Amino acid sequence: MAAAHVSMPGTTHNNMDFADYSLYSELSDDELMELAIERSIADAQNSASDTESSKTPTSPNRPAARWQAPPSHPPQPQPELTACPANPPRETICPQDVNSVSHFVTGNGKRMMEYRKYDGSLQVAHVPEEEFDPIAKAILEGDVGSVKLLVKQPGCNLLKPNKDGWMPLHEAAYYGQDQCIKILLRAQPGMINQCTLNEQTALMIAVVMEHLACMECLLEKGADPDITNKDRETPLYKACEKENPTMVAMLLNYGASVNKSCIQGWTALHESVCRNNVEICEMLLKAGAKVSIPNMYGITPIFVAAQSGKVDALRMLLKNGADLNSEAADGATALYEACKNGHEGTVQFLLSQNADANKPGKTGLLPIHIAAQHGNDSKDLLTFGCTHKIVRATNIISMLIPATSKARVKRSGISPLHLAAERNRNDILELLIEAGFDVNATLSEGRSMMYEDRRSTALYFAVMNNNINATTMLLKAGANPNLDTFNPVLVALRQGCIQTVTLLVEHGANVNSYIPTHPTTFPASVMFCMKYLTLLKYLMDNGCDALSCFNCVYGSNPHPPIKTRCNPRYDSDEAVEKTCIQFCEVISSEHVSRWAGPIIDVLLDYVGHVKLCARLIEHLDSFHEWQCIKERAMPPRPLMQLCRLKIRKLLGTKRLKKIHKLPVAPRLIKFLNHQERKQDF
Repeated sequence: MAAAHVSMPGTTHNNMDFADYSLYSELSDDELMELAIERSIADAQNSASDTESSKTPTSPNRPAARWQAPPSHPPQPQPELTACPANPPRETICPQDVNSVSHFVTGNGKRMMEYRKYDGSLQVAHVPEEEFDPIAKAILEGDVGSVKLLVKQPGCNLLKPNKDGWMPLHEAAYYGQDQCIKILLRAQPGMINQCTLNEQTALMIAVVMEHLACMECLLEKGADPDITNKDRETPLYKACEKENPTMVAMLLNYGASVNKSCIQGWTALHESVCRNNVEICEMLLKAGAKVSIPNMYGITPIFVAAQSGKVDALRMLLKNGADLNSEAADGATALYEACKNGHEGTVQFLLSQNADANKPGKTGLLPIHIAAQHGNDSKDLLTFGCTHKIVRATNIISMLIPATSKARVKRSGISPLHLAAERNRNDILELLIEAGFDVNATLSEGRSMMYEDRRSTALYFAVMNNNINATTMLLKAGANPNLDTFNPVLVALRQGCIQTVTLLVEHGANVNSYIPTHPTTFPASVMFCMKYLTLLKYLMDNGCDALSCFNCVYGSNPHPPIKTRCNPRYDSDEAVEKTCIQFCEVISSEHVSRWAGPIIDVLLDYVGHVKLCARLIEHLDSFHEWQCIKERAMPPRPLMQLCRLKIRKLLGTKRLKKIHKLPVAPRLIKFLNHQERKQDF
């Protein structure tokens, strides 16, 4: 049977109705004890550990039950279970026999438990009382007189810790009993600096609980203010954490070391700066605190102030000689961190103090890069103050632009435009464009290699994110859509976004783009829009090479089986020939072949005499409805079609786009634009 929860005398269990036990309350103690099982179902130690005490305060650093005295003698053998003579014989109680447990208190204050076995019989057991260390109980109750008497008893050992390593002195510091502390130290002064199992002295406990009288008493009696806990935190550090200037002043007056570091390398000054407590910071500085002590990550107090946006503490540190441009272990400066965390006021103050905006971190990024990248994180958009945070980010960029060298930006190998476009920071992108940042700046080779597609321009990031507004801004500002290895128009075609494709083509994107790593005999742009016939026709109208789609090395001869091709970049074969993929191979793939007829039909409008290869004819023969398409490809092609191709070639793509402005008959314009099927020509 599991250890039962025991209610303290004078309390009522939430699940217990006292009226249910009126039968037992009328019995005398002797009768109850005769009925009760002489042995508790649960081990006495487990019962005591689960005891609820209304007098015991709880603390994360302090166990709930602390005063249980260890047994003074080994446990004696328990007598065998006996049954009341008036009742049938009872069996030994086993955990599996018990169905439920309840607790109650008799009229005489005796604590009992009642449980029902699975056979339906009710059993009653006496719950043994807990034993408390008398001196610990007296300290808890603030009974100074009892403490005086107990310390004089011959058997009283003030140095004997309990299971948690706490001695009476620690208890007195925890409960703020300064008079008890004086009595205990008078009786045993050598225990003043003894630690608990968590390596806490009585002074540390008093600081954590903010008991000033106890602190003063301990310090007067010679407590060492520099003994640290398991995290190497001193009492002074904890006092700064509590933001209690009185405690800080008291510890400093008793010689506490002001520059001692915790396990993370933080000093008391780090902690006070982080909390923007200028009063305590000034006290520490007057006591000799150093403003340039780094923690384990190379972070100095001024870096902490900038990181957390504490302008008052930052101003105070600078007045006391802090290095404005000091760097952390990762090369970041105070300005860098203020920009990263969006602290507009801090950035403004640092720039007014001539902070270096051209000092990069180890990643090579400048403060303006990090502001463009982190100025409006996605988590900010989930808050009601997102508009304010966006405005704040743009304000930071506006302040950094005049302080940032464009030459230094260029040497970094990445433009803030790239980062703004990557994170969809349209407002920041607009600011940077207006400030004259190069919209055609490309990533350095090292940074470009970080991406599998080897992207290099801000325009590519905008198109990849399908951000039409950013794409429009960049193109209007003069972005070249043909600088990337993988042309942005191919990305837009793969996404099937006609608006982005139109924008790119109108600004000169190459409709005959190829992929260097995947050679084909026809433009890759055709391959990416085979499922979108509208896009395919749009590309053809703008000069895409349709004739190359019908150039097949096998012609009318039988084609070999299509092999699964590996990516040449990752193929581990010794010799891989980068053979060009043909149009008939791509159109024969399982997910495209169902549209083979309409695709060929569109392409035939933009070619003259062509000869379909055996594989294309095979596709057209697979559906009866596609026979008319096959007939269209039979030579000779109509003279009208050949004339149209000739005129389109002479005019060129740019003139064809403006043909509606020329004095040409409307019917001729429709004919040149392949719209003659909609009318009688």
